[in-house]
Amino acid sequence: MFEGVTLDVVNGWARGDMSATSVLARKWRPKSFAQLAGQEHVVQALSNALMQNRLHHAYLFTGTRGVGKTTIARIFAKSLNCESGVTAEPCGICSACKEIDSGRFVDLIELDAASNTQVDNMRELLESALYAPTSGRFKVYIIDEVHMLSKSAFNAMLKTLEEPPAHVKFILATTDPQKIPVTVLSRCLQFNLKQMPPALIVSHLQYVLGQEAIPFENGALNLVARAAQGSMRDALSLMDQAIAYSSGKVDEALVRTMLGAIDQGYLFDLLQTLRAGDGAGLLRIADDMALRTIAFEAALQELATLLHRIALAQTIPQAIPDDEPERVRLMELAQQFTPEEIQLNYQIVIHGRNEIELAPDEYAGFTMTLLRMLAFAPQATGASPSSGVQQAAPRSAPTANVPQKAAEPAPARAAVAPSMSVGADLDWNTLLSQLNLSGMALQLAKNSMLASFTEGRVLLHLPPQHKHLQSNKIAQEKLQAALGEYFARPVRLEVEMGATNEVTTPAVVEQQDKQNRQQQAEDAIRQDAFVRDAQAMLGAQLIEGSIRPV
Repeated sequence: MFEGVTLDVVNGWARGDMSATSVLARKWRPKSFAQLAGQEHVVQALSNALMQNRLHHAYLFTGTRGVGKTTIARIFAKSLNCESGVTAEPCGICSACKEIDSGRFVDLIELDAASNTQVDNMRELLESALYAPTSGRFKVYIIDEVHMLSKSAFNAMLKTLEEPPAHVKFILATTDPQKIPVTVLSRCLQFNLKQMPPALIVSHLQYVLGQEAIPFENGALNLVARAAQGSMRDALSLMDQAIAYSSGKVDEALVRTMLGAIDQGYLFDLLQTLRAGDGAGLLRIADDMALRTIAFEAALQELATLLHRIALAQTIPQAIPDDEPERVRLMELAQQFTPEEIQLNYQIVIHGRNEIELAPDEYAGFTMTLLRMLAFAPQATGASPSSGVQQAAPRSAPTANVPQKAAEPAPARAAVAPSMSVGADLDWNTLLSQLNLSGMALQLAKNSMLASFTEGRVLLHLPPQHKHLQSNKIAQEKLQAALGEYFARPVRLEVEMGATNEVTTPAVVEQQDKQNRQQQAEDAIRQDAFVRDAQAMLGAQLIEGSIRPV
């Protein structure tokens, strides 16, 4: 399906001479739309335009590095100039196709805007565009990193972009479309190339290594795919490095070392120890990671990723593939933690990573995050937060004091916490004013009446006329999350339909208060001496509905 190439540079182009010694990113560079991995939305649009001969004079490809912008531009140039005619499937064997692949096609001009930013370079290019193609059907100009052009260079190309000669096609590529003037954008057909999902990168790497007859472990490919961050070119470059580093066999352990990735075993052990409420155990694992010089900021990032995967396992088990090496441990943790705990820990880890630069050192920031997770863990784990802290005490006295400070709730919440076990003591109207709610979640809260609040379970009664709010699961999840954040512990929300004294719902109280203030405002205006004099002396009239309370 693919052919190997060794690339020599000729006039800024890559020559496609075949050799087994070329790097993977060049050797497996697609030569046709069919060979492209991903970007189906762009390929389909260009293929249809070519087959229907509905061609625009200027195209703009945007996207991060290594997603195929220049590759698609070159394939499109072949489609325009193939000797078999304008086609979405260039033959690849005619002189035009071969010369484009080897970088020797005289009617394909590629300009690196990062190196040719001045207006003189652009004027020279535009002057050459006036001449007819030498051997091809179209003269194609590919301008890479076009956002690097100067303002005067952009101005110079505007007229030609708007009314180019019939034999000229412009293909612009950029990683930063925000820097391109809108006057240029409006003259181009724009296509946004997406980042490659990790699963697609893994699949392509499996094919490439299979064709190269190089043994590999799927876990290693997953690591490379995540490290590539959506760039297929970066993934192939990393794979070249991995092949050299591991002496031919792409081994997961070696690739993890090469990338500086965190051993997942540490992260699973941390969560298991957290589940057991063992503060001393958490610190022992952190100490072991410090001895192995593991980057703690990267560890928090990986821990957040693991918590995300556990949340997926809880909500959508089929999202974890059966061949996932860590599937068993993931499913075990998904059973041991509640969804509320996973969400809370995820938030703590994300904040811990953001704040690690403010910590005295990375070790302190990392362990503080672990102790914060322990401090906010529900007591049902078998050890209260305070007991976990006591277990951590033998390490050092200062460490034992830190979690207690982290466990203190915010002052505004401390006043409410004592009433958590007694629903009657909790003023629902007052509580809602403390929650950060909006949209349907706010409407659900306002139109409900608090029936009970015991043992972390909130039961709301909803009047029948607001039945539609009960079926809104997103609103319930947002309200439950807001309550959990307010009380700094997991809260389970239940909403039941039933007859309620609707006068007590916050929505009714708010409406009555609004009506009372409106009535007071209207009475104050009517009784105002100036208004009454104006009515008596000038025949003035009050306009109904124009009065608004201050």
